[in-house]
Amino acid sequence: MLIFPAIDLYEKKAVRLLKGEYDKMTVYSENPLEIAKDFEKNGAECIHIVDLEGAKDGTTPNYDTVKAIAQNTSLFTEIGGGIRSMQVIEKYINAGVDRVILGTAAVNDENFLSEAVKKYNDKIAVGVDIKDGYVAIKGWTEKSEYNCYDFCKKMQDIGVKTLIITDISKDGAMQGTNHELYKNLSEKFNLNITASGGVSDIEDVKQLRSINLYGAIIGKAYYTKAISLKEAIEVAR
Repeated sequence: MLIFPAIDLYEKKAVRLLKGEYDKMTVYSENPLEIAKDFEKNGAECIHIVDLEGAKDGTTPNYDTVKAIAQNTSLFTEIGGGIRSMQVIEKYINAGVDRVILGTAAVNDENFLSEAVKKYNDKIAVGVDIKDGYVAIKGWTEKSEYNCYDFCKKMQDIGVKTLIITDISKDGAMQGTNHELYKNLSEKFNLNITASGGVSDIEDVKQLRSINLYGAIIGKAYYTKAISLKEAIEVAR
């Protein structure tokens, strides 16, 4: 299992939200590139980046920060947040980003998703943010009509290979992950599933590894030092 330490960007700073609420934001660093280099130093091979401003309004205000991380580290870089056009996908991939995560656009625009998968194949992932069993969109501010299982099946049928699945109720709350959800999904679908939200301690990492997931994202637990990134990476291997 791969560990993806995470940087959430807001106004070019590394921040964390609690349960996706923008008014519950903690700023952890004014220099996200420094944090990415620390990930690297601790043995990370991958990084998960979210542009929180982009997620809300579909723009790329933190593009330069993402580009700097992609070009100045050896990390496999994935980015999500507000990516709603082929031009933005291309812009990120040309900047050296390895994988682009579609969220709202994957839910609202099936043609766009299909076109992106056709052109970029496994460089496209879909972020599935789950709120009360349904897929949430627009920076977690709205619930869509899809329940998570129907949506995952649809993604598999379209040809998406990688899903990043977040249980919003767990995100940033440091109360553990929804192991049952990830276990059910990994048994049901032939997809690379990355668990996101609530990875709080090394036990969470062990449990997720035991269900043979593709990856796990570590966010707040890194910043609060609740998890040693180095240890998490070793355990996940």
